[in-house]
Amino acid sequence: MLEYCKTLGDTVAVGVASDEVVKLYKPTIPVIPLEQRMEMLKALRCVDIVLPYHELDYISVCKEVKADIFVIGEDWGRKPHNQGVEDYLNSQGKKIVQVQYNPRNSSTQIKKTVLSLHNTGLRN
Repeated sequence: MLEYCKTLGDTVAVGVASDEVVKLYKPTIPVIPLEQRMEMLKALRCVDIVLPYHELDYISVCKEVKADIFVIGEDWGRKPHNQGVEDYLNSQGKKIVQVQYNPRNSSTQIKKTVLSLHNTGLRN
């Protein structure tokens, strides 16, 4: 998905949710700490800027990086904080692109697989 994002513009900025933010919309926190997740993203050639976010405030980050295109996943939904950034981007004449996730990259599915292997005794 990030490689596709690179085809949309000159600079790809990726926001990385802190554990506190993830707790707001998922039942568990990430397995990989925030700093490591950021390091992995910074290592990708298609990513130019990596920013952590500690609140569900996408508008300030969009302003900070001067975003012209905002890419959202298929799980974006109509949540109040999401609607606010959509309203802001639309009022500024910016583009919103929705992409589908690749099920192979689902952290939820990876966790389920690991737990399943652990519970069935198929550990190495």
